[in-house]
Amino acid sequence: MPGEFAARALKKRRSKFRWSYRYYKRRLLRLDVEADPLEGAPMARGIVLEKVAVESKQPNSAVRKCVRVQLIKNGKVVTAFLPGDGALNHVDEHDEVVIEGIGGSRGRSMGDIPGVRWKVTTVNGVSLKMLVLGKAEKPIR
Repeated sequence: MPGEFAARALKKRRSKFRWSYRYYKRRLLRLDVEADPLEGAPMARGIVLEKVAVESKQPNSAVRKCVRVQLIKNGKVVTAFLPGDGALNHVDEHDEVVIEGIGGSRGRSMGDIPGVRWKVTTVNGVSLKMLVLGKAEKPIR
């Protein structure tokens, strides 16, 4: 059992050992936030620069529809996936989109789409899901 007045020493020792824990170290040194184009935010607005098609990884064979988006907050360019059948038809160049993480492990890409870490959720203030389902129309700008 530790001594009656050992609290400070125990606390100090514990905080020293925490640095050997990978996730603690990365969080305190802000390594993931620094490398993140969204700068730690859950979502970001951006402008569509171009539509691109990304080939899926083995063993799948498909062409995944994506867009290159320039973020408004810092000007960084990222590739974002368009979920849904025919979603590409509802997104045009110079549209304003909202992107969020695609949900892969440790903030990485998801499934068979290589290097794509983001997905489009909103186009010109309207949910992409509603546009795909035909329940809403994109406002004419």
